[in-house]
Amino acid sequence: MKLDAVKWGGVLLLLLGLTVGSAWAAWTWQANAYEKKLAKQKATHQTTLTNLANANSAQILAEQGKRFALEQWLAASDQAHYRVLTDEKTKQERLRDRLATADLRLSVLLDTTATHDRDGMQASTVPGGVVHGTARAQLDRAHAQRIIGITGDGDQGLIALQACQAYAKEVSHTK
Repeated sequence: MKLDAVKWGGVLLLLLGLTVGSAWAAWTWQANAYEKKLAKQKATHQTTLTNLANANSAQILAEQGKRFALEQWLAASDQAHYRVLTDEKTKQERLRDRLATADLRLSVLLDTTATHDRDGMQASTVPGGVVHGTARAQLDRAHAQRIIGITGDGDQGLIALQACQAYAKEVSHTK
């Protein structure tokens, strides 16, 4: 009986050893499989993060390119606007100078319906003139210069409006 007990004890010990060995082998195999799976997931995740970073960098570079192009356009537009504005101011200054020196006179058309007789002919001719046409009156230099100043302000406003419209049009097309 002692031999049977030793025999069964050895079998039990052998079974226990095989069970522990197989559990350890299964545990090791699973650990290796999970490590490989985790390593693959980590590599995939890192690749995804790298692709996202690259796409983000490309988008930032594209936006910077658009911004640079818009800044260049704005600088050119400002230069063109400034040039047009200074040219207009120069023209107005020359016109004022010509008015001040009596080199140029402003005149206005007169309503001559009261000076015509019944058949539409002018009642009298202007002394010293042979121009047959609409009657004109010359303006005083000071009044003429004020009128030129007012129209100059209007011209500057129109130039500024054109620049604003061009800017709004360009900005709305770039988005």
